[in-house]
Amino acid sequence: MGKQRPDPPQEVLAALDLAQVPEGPVRQAVLVLLNLVEDLQREVLELRAEHQRLRDELNRLKGEQGKPEVKGNTPKPPPRDYSSEPERRTPQAWSKGAKRASLRIEREERLELDRATLPADAEFKGYEDVVVQDLVVRSETIRFRKAKWYSPSEH
Repeated sequence: MGKQRPDPPQEVLAALDLAQVPEGPVRQAVLVLLNLVEDLQREVLELRAEHQRLRDELNRLKGEQGKPEVKGNTPKPPPRDYSSEPERRTPQAWSKGAKRASLRIEREERLELDRATLPADAEFKGYEDVVVQDLVVRSETIRFRKAKWYSPSEH
């Protein structure tokens, strides 16, 4: 049979009825012993907490992970709305402009179709503008011709 662990001191003290202890030296001895048990219990709890802190520190120094800190289950405050969405959506604050308006047209080309390839009833309706922006990368090699002078007196 295994050992049975005695009840924790809190339960023993709660079940103890001091009214049943007779007055006199026995009662005084019981009170002194109860105070001693209470002090020892408090000291045991403090030593256990310090022992656990030291074990965690030792594990941390060994490179192991310590006991995780689990935060309490507290409700989060409602998030504050810092959105600038209403200001951004007002027509005075921003409006989309045409990108082609700021482009400088450097050359204009007219694209024509061969009239023979079109149906007989096709009629000309004007031109449709299509702007294409292209990036041109080219090499430029420059030869500089520097004037070279020589003074025999100053070499």
